Amino acid sequence: MINDDQNTQTSLDLAQIREDIDSVDQQIQQLINRRAKLAEAVAKAKFASEENPMFYRPEREAQVLRNVMQRNEGPLSDVTMARLFREIMSACLALEAPQSIAFLGPVGTYTHSAVLKHFGQDAIVRPLPTIDEVFREVEAGSAHYGLVPVENSSEGVVNHTLDCFKSSNLNVIGEVELRIHHQFLVSSNTRKDSIKQIYAHQQTLAQCRGWLDAHYPGVERVALSSNAEAARRIRSEWHSAAIASDVAASIYELEIFHSNIEDNPENTTRFLVIGREKIPQSGNDKTSLLISAHDRAGALLEILVPFAKHNISLTSIETRPALPEKWAYVFFIDLEGHVDQENVKAAIEEIRPLVKEVRVLGSYPIAVL
Repeated sequence: MINDDQNTQTSLDLAQIREDIDSVDQQIQQLINRRAKLAEAVAKAKFASEENPMFYRPEREAQVLRNVMQRNEGPLSDVTMARLFREIMSACLALEAPQSIAFLGPVGTYTHSAVLKHFGQDAIVRPLPTIDEVFREVEAGSAHYGLVPVENSSEGVVNHTLDCFKSSNLNVIGEVELRIHHQFLVSSNTRKDSIKQIYAHQQTLAQCRGWLDAHYPGVERVALSSNAEAARRIRSEWHSAAIASDVAASIYELEIFHSNIEDNPENTTRFLVIGREKIPQSGNDKTSLLISAHDRAGALLEILVPFAKHNISLTSIETRPALPEKWAYVFFIDLEGHVDQENVKAAIEEIRPLVKEVRVLGSYPIAVL
């Protein structure tokens, strides 16, 4: 049995702990503001010395986040600590120069979630209806950067994104990997025991087929243009539910009735960040190439030999038609390393005489988070 003296001692201990927390919070706040002032000083220095200063530095951010994770001693996980620093950097970058990010909309999509994961909550988001328009906005300078999906671990590559690179001069300057968790959403109007329709994008319905068969057999599944549209629609309907992201749930003020209903818990989508500049080495990089080969037997094998010779690991090879030519193809290749590294540079130079064209789409930091 706990006596009064023990209760008093416990209260005193808690009071001291809370006082210590308040003191630490004050120090954290002071240090964050000090970092913000340093960011403002960086902005002033750049404006004074550069004609067109570059404020977002993907290689620098990647190095900072890696250092954060390497020196982390817990109890917070490395990823949690890195995400905290991501938001601090996002707020500081907004002080230097707010960055506008074009992406495949509408708001509440998984692409929107990827923008927030990579650029933080202080980025200015610009949702657009098509991938083509994301490229055009960045090319025109109407948005600083763009973010587009390129492949999903369950559904494969996004061909539209690859095709846009064939006619664009933009560079790949970063990548984002987003674990896709599908949430079963209802609104305040929904009669949970009388759900007659479930809305979602066609791919999402396919990725949740097993769970839906087990929990809502016989309920009509309606494919819409996006999960965000599904979330928006159910706000005014009492008999329907939606499958979308937790970001969509927050934006449209919906309840997550069932969490993480995807059949494959490892389902991941990879996104590319596109911009107009080229990115220096970060120390752990990836390079994307577009290679137009001659129409002859063994063309792909000829391309692959220099990579093996220079000990370069390829992470992806995709093929797309080289329109308007018939039966001609281009290869999209991702490899580990930066174009400024000697072995990567040597391999590319050995490939050039063997093909019609080699274009470096970009070298950029491998996704940290």
